[in-house]
Amino acid sequence: MNTIARMMDANLNRAREGLRVMEDVARFVLDSGELCSACKELRHRLQEIAVQIAASNPGLDSGGLLANRDTPGDVGTGIGTEQEYRRTTVGSVVMAAGGRCSEALRVIEESAKIASPSGDEAREVERIRYAVYDLQRRIVLAIGCPWRVQWRLCVLLTESLCMHHAWRRVAELAIEGGADCIQLREKSLTDSELLRRARVLVEIGRAGGAAIVVNDRPDVAILAGASGVHVGQGDLPIVGVRRLAGFSLLVGVSTSTMSEARLAVAAGADVCGVGPMFPTITKQKPLLAGPGYLREYLEEAVTAAVPHLAIGGIGLGNIEELAAAGCRGIAVSSCVCSAPDPAEVCRVLRRELTGAHGEPAPPWPSASTMPGSPTA
Repeated sequence: MNTIARMMDANLNRAREGLRVMEDVARFVLDSGELCSACKELRHRLQEIAVQIAASNPGLDSGGLLANRDTPGDVGTGIGTEQEYRRTTVGSVVMAAGGRCSEALRVIEESAKIASPSGDEAREVERIRYAVYDLQRRIVLAIGCPWRVQWRLCVLLTESLCMHHAWRRVAELAIEGGADCIQLREKSLTDSELLRRARVLVEIGRAGGAAIVVNDRPDVAILAGASGVHVGQGDLPIVGVRRLAGFSLLVGVSTSTMSEARLAVAAGADVCGVGPMFPTITKQKPLLAGPGYLREYLEEAVTAAVPHLAIGGIGLGNIEELAAAGCRGIAVSSCVCSAPDPAEVCRVLRRELTGAHGEPAPPWPSASTMPGSPTA
């Protein structure tokens, strides 16, 4: 049993370590009591199974495991790869921890078959291993894209609102004036025309260092090489978009209440549309959330940790109110698209938004670091 004791000891430690890493990410990064509790319960259940195995194998109790531990003489401690010491994102930390944990659980499961011929403990370890697979998935998806961005100024581009310039020229002028995101919002175009315009905008965005987002259509966003897609409450859920695009697309979600925002964040939204802030003629909404909703969003740690775009009726006459509320990003439409000088409107909006608190480096990557950007 000495060999089994060494294997059990090493892999119980690995499994507990992996679960603890995932638990702390759920606790400190996601602020999710549910995911944190799920990790903790699995750690405790694993310890219970170890005690059950030891009940019929005295040499496998805590004393036996410690007595058989030989870290200085373990040939495996000196074997490693450079990749083990590199992690680029919190998501990659969870992927490594989950993988380490599930591998360790498989060893424990196989060892339990020898130590406990009934197979009861082995079957329970197998159930824990499957639960870890699911926890890893839930935590990584909740973290969202590793390159999520806090945009400052997003212009929602609709051709019918472009009064003085062609739609593509409006996009160019908006980017020239400081828009770091353009969202293509067209409801009545054919699929082929929507894709063509999205591709044109992606080229314009690359030239100007701005992200391009497609409204409602992850398929078009993928084919066009866009940075993201924005969905409403009645559109595809975030997990559906992830199944199509993985982390190749940022996913924005429209929210009008804190409950919607919390659900979006828990599902892994990369940016939340927060609104409507003010009455608007471009998209009628039955509920006017107002700046009070924005303040709630920013005051709650779980939602404040996710980039936001205040939206709805925003213009030169009310941008100061949002800036005073701590707003970091806005989405506008008619005030830019319908302007004789879209670039100047964008300059003023951006200056008013950032004037109260300057423009420090955001806690997320800038647009220039996103996949497909000219300087990435």
